[in-house]
Amino acid sequence: MTNSDTLKYRIAFTLMKGVGSATAKALLACFETPEQFFATPVGELKKMPGIHSKIIENLADTATLLKRAEKEAAFIEAHGIIPVFITDEQYPFRLKECADAPVMLYVKGNVKSLSDLKMISIVGTRRITEYGKEICHEFVKELAIRYPETVIVSGLAYGADACAHKAALEFGLRTVGVTAHGQDRIYPAAHTNLARQMAESGGAVCTEYITETNPDKQNFVQRNRIVAGLCDATIVIESAEKGGALITADLASSYNRDVLAFPGRKNDEMSAGCNKLIKTNRAAMLETVADLEYVLGWESKADLSKENFSADLFAQISLTADEQRIFELLKSSDSTHVNQLSIKMGLPMSKITPLLIGMEFKGVIKCLPGNMYKAI
Repeated sequence: MTNSDTLKYRIAFTLMKGVGSATAKALLACFETPEQFFATPVGELKKMPGIHSKIIENLADTATLLKRAEKEAAFIEAHGIIPVFITDEQYPFRLKECADAPVMLYVKGNVKSLSDLKMISIVGTRRITEYGKEICHEFVKELAIRYPETVIVSGLAYGADACAHKAALEFGLRTVGVTAHGQDRIYPAAHTNLARQMAESGGAVCTEYITETNPDKQNFVQRNRIVAGLCDATIVIESAEKGGALITADLASSYNRDVLAFPGRKNDEMSAGCNKLIKTNRAAMLETVADLEYVLGWESKADLSKENFSADLFAQISLTADEQRIFELLKSSDSTHVNQLSIKMGLPMSKITPLLIGMEFKGVIKCLPGNMYKAI
């Protein structure tokens, strides 16, 4: 089939009613592609264990699904949208680790900005105060100086989201916005130019929703899992005791990602949520980039010195051939995900993991959050 046909079936696959992320992934485990699923006779599907009757009911409306998918594919082609399916190599590797990761992402801008080495989400209240704006601005400024390769992720909403995106652009960082609607609009409309600047500056605007999807309340909650799942850590700037930022923080924790929050005065309404996160040990307290470095195990390029690791000491450490290859791969970049190591080494995870553990004991590599590794 042509690429156009493949895209059409992929979109139709995501449009089936009652089929969420988990069910879709289960189906993909049974069928190599969406085309294969749709091509399988209903009689055969009924005989397969685990195929729910509601899924089969969807196939009675296949023509409608494909017609809507064709319309979406035409929009994608006309407007330079990049569709990324969960089985694609360019699908964000951190997000893929999440059980509820979306099956399809629609991206405007630089897809690579969704899978960079350092990804941080910055979230908070829409009613951000001057204090919140100031700490967000200063934090992003410091982050840009120490880690200019960092990508800032947020939800493109009013308040803390917009503050984070704008600060990133001001200080030369790429930034990604995750929306709660399709690529045929920007909500709020006042952020249309901001979204364009983000995409044109090496970042992106992405969504799991097709066009003509309204930015309904439940969609914002859903998109928060993408904001959290794309990143190594989530930072809460300001939040009342209840709010969407706290939902994002909880989602990040559920994905075993770090959560950090800026503290505020005890009587400030917009700091109540942050203070509670810190008080209940659901977030580390954040004041400067140094705190982020400590939590994530980052080291600023300004502080790194190749002489920090003694050549004489290294000569005394015995590495196997495979360990030496891993060390050389890790030396070539700031950090590398374990999945990428497995691919580059041509070894299964069952063999890579013991090698990495052994190298950690030898003190030549370091494990970072999100299954990332770096050479010491």
